[in-house]
Amino acid sequence: MAEGESDRVELTTSTNNTDKFGEAICAFANDYPDSQQPGYLLIGVDNNGRASGLTVTDQLLRNIGALRSNINLEPLPAMTVQKYELPEGDVAVVEVVPSDFPPVRYKGRVWIRVGPSRRNANQQEERILIEKRTARQKTFDTRPCHGCTINDLVLDLFLVSYLPAAVDRAVIEENNRDTAEQMASLRFYDLASDCPTNAAALLFAKDPLHWIPGAWVHFVRWAGTTMADDPISEKRFSGDLLTVLREMQTLISVPTRSYPVPESALRERAETDYPSVAIRELLLNAIMHRSYESNAPVRFYWYDDRIEIQNPGGLYGMASPENFPRQTDYRNPVISEAMATLGYVNAFGRGVIRAQSALRKNGNPEAEFAFEPSHVLATIRRKP
Repeated sequence: MAEGESDRVELTTSTNNTDKFGEAICAFANDYPDSQQPGYLLIGVDNNGRASGLTVTDQLLRNIGALRSNINLEPLPAMTVQKYELPEGDVAVVEVVPSDFPPVRYKGRVWIRVGPSRRNANQQEERILIEKRTARQKTFDTRPCHGCTINDLVLDLFLVSYLPAAVDRAVIEENNRDTAEQMASLRFYDLASDCPTNAAALLFAKDPLHWIPGAWVHFVRWAGTTMADDPISEKRFSGDLLTVLREMQTLISVPTRSYPVPESALRERAETDYPSVAIRELLLNAIMHRSYESNAPVRFYWYDDRIEIQNPGGLYGMASPENFPRQTDYRNPVISEAMATLGYVNAFGRGVIRAQSALRKNGNPEAEFAFEPSHVLATIRRKP
């Protein structure tokens, strides 16, 4: 507080300017000066470095903490929020760790700090952030897809369907970068290897299975309770990930068996065997967090008494059977970001929690999870 604002410290007396908080967090996560140290947003401190007399409420802390799962911040930064009580008033301190995957965007714009000021990054500054990222260890979806070229992609999927949703329109109109550089800024192109990344192959390739053989979903409706029973219907969902997500959404939106349940002598409500939101959230979770290095598909098997969704790859990173689903880690950060950008994910880290809530409200048992090194299996039991 006494040292005032710098490239690692921002002071504010505002308590409800969410955009200001998001931009500051984005700038600290990008760590443009490359200090490799956390940045601090101090809420309740004036420009002279003195506490402003603020009372930090639990609601304010929750609002700030909610930015950790806000889809406007992509990729998600690591941050903590703490309250300090001083004689002159309370101070909320947001500590932001530099991102391993810059550039971080808030509402489609890249924010950085240059000295004590915060502003949008220009093209050269954004390129420096991209180079910082490429120098660090990469996840599978950020690695170059060797052999794949930009001619193997359906560029309209990127330029027309994805780019306007991911980047502020004014930024698109201002820059004069070629397509490869635009894709690189969103981690879909590896400039050093001069080829698309695995994420680009998944999202925009003409034939994604040529590059990533396991990138499909196997759906079977069984006439019974075991795989020994006859299949009623079977479908293979494949193609670019945007198409797969749309087709899966159509399948899930078809209501399951519905029946009336009386609420009073004059009113009744419709209930189903399975709430569609639960199926949707667990299926999207499997597509988002699966290991694409496996040649196995996501399995979506529908039996008479249950639905099973199995994704290749066990729990990843900091997630464990003991802390699931409270702790989330991202095997595929670019794919996760893309699904949020396209509107398939409303908030990071809440899919399983939303599914369990929907199941309870519909009268189903909560979903069961089996964790193996090779896969995660989610089982949804039919409503009794």
